[in-house]
Amino acid sequence: MSLSKLFLLFFLLLNSAFAVEVRIKDVARIGVSRVNYLVGYGLVVGLKNSGDSTSSEFTKKSIANMLERMGIKLPAGTIRTRNTAAVMVTAELPTYAVPGTRIDVVVSTLGDAKSLEGGTLIMTPLLGPDGKVYAVAQGPISLGGGYSVQGKAASIRKFITTTGRIPGGAVVERNVPVDFAERKEIEIVLNEPDFQTATNIAKVINEELGSSLYAVPESPEKVKVMLKKEDLNGVEVVARIGELPVEVDYPATIVINERTGTVVINDKVTISPVAVAQGGVTVRIAEKPVVSQPPPLSAGQTMLTTKTSIGVKEEKKIFMLNQAPTLQDLVMALNAVGVTPRQLITILQAMKSAGAIHGEIKIQ
Repeated sequence: MSLSKLFLLFFLLLNSAFAVEVRIKDVARIGVSRVNYLVGYGLVVGLKNSGDSTSSEFTKKSIANMLERMGIKLPAGTIRTRNTAAVMVTAELPTYAVPGTRIDVVVSTLGDAKSLEGGTLIMTPLLGPDGKVYAVAQGPISLGGGYSVQGKAASIRKFITTTGRIPGGAVVERNVPVDFAERKEIEIVLNEPDFQTATNIAKVINEELGSSLYAVPESPEKVKVMLKKEDLNGVEVVARIGELPVEVDYPATIVINERTGTVVINDKVTISPVAVAQGGVTVRIAEKPVVSQPPPLSAGQTMLTTKTSIGVKEEKKIFMLNQAPTLQDLVMALNAVGVTPRQLITILQAMKSAGAIHGEIKIQ
């Protein structure tokens, strides 16, 4: 049998002889464009005896307070909570959301409830970091994917039952104030900071829209755009900038996922001359039945035995990459010696340690 048989799930080679041009809007965002996190505390009702136990005092007090606001006053000690669960509700408020916009919410148990299946979230205000209410959430909870199999004597269920979602379950009540129309300066923030890309963005803006705008790179992450004319509309300016094509630069990188055997190498990676020796051991075990026959006139008995033979074969392979090899040379050489995913990862790391690979290796 072979002890070294793994499958290379994916080997993605990104190799291009041409510079990559993309729209500015695909590699950067406007400085004020950011996600705002919201959070709230609420109650989920309608559970089938899977809610918080009576030991969850905050759930009982929350139910009592809710009923009191509705004109029903009950001592907290008389309230049963098995059909109710205390939950935390979270959401992301987009920068340009206006009152009336619906956003998704995530609902997670806070107490010891076993499941939110079949539950409905009661109206819950969602607060921002400043303590103000920005949205209100309510609605039936969806637990998403999973499976349930049931027979006469047993059943199997697999769900994440303590966390659910409500698609479009919150209505925005207050927007984040953003006024593009009156802005005379706009900040462009790169998704992946890079000095050359920031310089290229400023250059293309000045070349294409230089009569009305002036752009200057302030850092590898930020480009400042100043409007020269007073009558320019900020929204229109952002739209025009976003459609401009820009040449994107990026560092030489190798990404390795050891769990799946996935290796991704971009075209910026270069390799110095290097020789690599790669060895492997193959063990083969063979067994076959053999009849053991005793000598004539002896007291022995004929028996069936097993003969076992073990063979060990060690293979050593060596390959050499010449001056200024390309990424294609490396791939062809590795394929020629038939390396496995684990061996490939080890070889790349060893070449990096030897200074033969010029680029960053990221292990996931």
